[in-house]
Amino acid sequence: MHSLAEEIKTFSKASLRKQCTHVTTLTGKRLLETWKDSALRVEEEEEEEGACGYVQDFSLDLQVGQVRPHVLLASQDAAQDLDTLRKLKVSHILNVAYGVENSFPHLFEYKTLNILDLPETPITSYFRECSQFIDEAKAKDGVVLVHCNAGVSRSAAVVIGYLMSREGLTFDDAFALVKAARLAVRPNPGFYQQLKAYRPQEMERDHARDVNLEEH
Repeated sequence: MHSLAEEIKTFSKASLRKQCTHVTTLTGKRLLETWKDSALRVEEEEEEEGACGYVQDFSLDLQVGQVRPHVLLASQDAAQDLDTLRKLKVSHILNVAYGVENSFPHLFEYKTLNILDLPETPITSYFRECSQFIDEAKAKDGVVLVHCNAGVSRSAAVVIGYLMSREGLTFDDAFALVKAARLAVRPNPGFYQQLKAYRPQEMERDHARDVNLEEH
């Protein structure tokens, strides 16, 4: 058995394994960081086709939040899963995603609005049309599934706007209710500010005035 002193004498830095770290930047560039002789060496690796600067999650998100008995909130995965839709007795689907096709046009009543998840998108301008669709489903004792791509920003903003418009809830109360139904909810900063400034009564009054002007 070697003593500790003998092991120290025979120790060599060359026997140490190099420590390497693979890094992917936001633009998809892949880098290899290697520590050698107390110095960091960075090399660019060959890019993979379709690489992105985040960990891609290909798992299905079938979690559906029930905001009201007739209003459900989810991602596109739930909207494309027939078993989930039937289990929840969905009759209407409000699709506010961008570039997501309706999977079962002969089984459910759809309304589709291609909305971009960008802070500058005027999300409140879509509330009136979305709320009317939800109202129509409710009048038929139906259940509406509202979805975008991830069920985080656009669809959440639409449901929050619906609660503020139809139930007179404040933004804070509506946001808390929707967040409790689906924890992943997080409208982008632009939507958040628009919702805080949203005044349903004023928008309805302005809409009625515009309609009267057009008629005359």
